[in-house]
Amino acid sequence: MYPLFAFIRDVSPRLMTFLIAMLPISELRGAIPYALAAGGLKWPEAYLFAVLGNFLPVIPLLLFLERISNWLRRYPMGDRFFTWLFKRTRRKGKLVERFEALGLVLFVAIPLPVTGAWTGCAAAFLFKIPLKLSIPAVAGGILIAGCVVTLASMGVISFWGI
Repeated sequence: MYPLFAFIRDVSPRLMTFLIAMLPISELRGAIPYALAAGGLKWPEAYLFAVLGNFLPVIPLLLFLERISNWLRRYPMGDRFFTWLFKRTRRKGKLVERFEALGLVLFVAIPLPVTGAWTGCAAAFLFKIPLKLSIPAVAGGILIAGCVVTLASMGVISFWGI
């Protein structure tokens, strides 16, 4: 068996939920359903570990995104990635651009693709929302998204009549 598969098999559901929530694509939209279905966690634990994991990258992203993007833009592949990311974020971030910190809360809170904490941090950087406003705004959005995803995963709410 490959070492990565052995590692994944041996990781506790709490840690796996935390790690999945840290990832930029899945975030807590993937972590909470995993925790409830495959991980066997009860909803309070699923919510807690997913929210904590989703928030962990936020402060480093907000503090260092500009430096990292400037450094990586020196290379063609890095420049293409950040050009794509920032163009997409500007296009999807009209709510943030218009309502600033409140828009950032709502943008992160919507549990859909191209929203969430990672993209919210990019939007905070692009629209120059101060750190003292962007940290609580992203945190508030994570808390709301966690509630929505938890309730949807438990079947309490549904979308599109599903």
